[in-house]
Amino acid sequence: MSWLDKILPSRIRAEKESKGSVPEGLWHKCLNCDTVIYRAEFEKNLNVCPKCNNHGRISARTRADIILDTEDRIEIFDNIMPVDMLNFKDKEKYKDKLLSTQKKTGEKDAMLVFKGNINKIPAIVCIFEYSFFGGSMGSVVGEKFSLAIKKCIEEKKPLVCFSASGGARMQESLFSLFQMAKTSAALNDLSQKGLPYISVLTDPTMGGVSASLAMLGDINIGEPNALIGFAGPRVIEQTVGEKLPNGFQRSEFLQDHGAIDFILDRNNQKAKLAEIISSLMSNYNSERISK
Repeated sequence: MSWLDKILPSRIRAEKESKGSVPEGLWHKCLNCDTVIYRAEFEKNLNVCPKCNNHGRISARTRADIILDTEDRIEIFDNIMPVDMLNFKDKEKYKDKLLSTQKKTGEKDAMLVFKGNINKIPAIVCIFEYSFFGGSMGSVVGEKFSLAIKKCIEEKKPLVCFSASGGARMQESLFSLFQMAKTSAALNDLSQKGLPYISVLTDPTMGGVSASLAMLGDINIGEPNALIGFAGPRVIEQTVGEKLPNGFQRSEFLQDHGAIDFILDRNNQKAKLAEIISSLMSNYNSERISK
């Protein structure tokens, strides 16, 4: 105990000690309404604020646990690794940053692909990992997404993608921008086969991802209050010199203006996705039989 602690009144010392006894990370403060929530309850509610329904960000593997049945679920294309083709360097080398990010997140890149079932309905599911370079789309993301589509075509299954991305990965320059065309062309192949693609846009879905695969779903679904757009609101305001309307580029605004089909709470996503896929695949199978 320091000399200052010794001369403090016992009441103040007790308050100080009790504050220090609270375990770090026990509480979560909602970023939208500032409500302080017991973290265990917040996580039990799938990182959704019970007061304002704000949907917090979750990891790709947590998303997979929420959406996919545990039985017969396997990760595919998990051996594909990013390569520093340009020897890119800013404050640090890209290859060094890749290694440190892989170690920190436990993931090889910003997308995971699973083959499994959603309430016993077969599907291929792509999920962005936002903590890996902000979910940016580089060559690995484009390749995994394209391979996922090939797997859908081979096995006659629907594709579901959960986007969470800041856009194209600047460290891969044009190789990253190529993925916009690559993924869009692959989705055209899927459409030609009549297989459904459901795109779920979560917070945030921006840049080259929003301008390609994220907005090309047969059905585009947004999570509540998700930021969705190409350039950010501040960039747009500076460019056009006008104040943007409230809620601009949020899911609710996009739904009102016809950019997405509807908004779906995280707690209801699994059941609703299974229902949609079942309906769309029934139409697909009926068309195959009629031909």
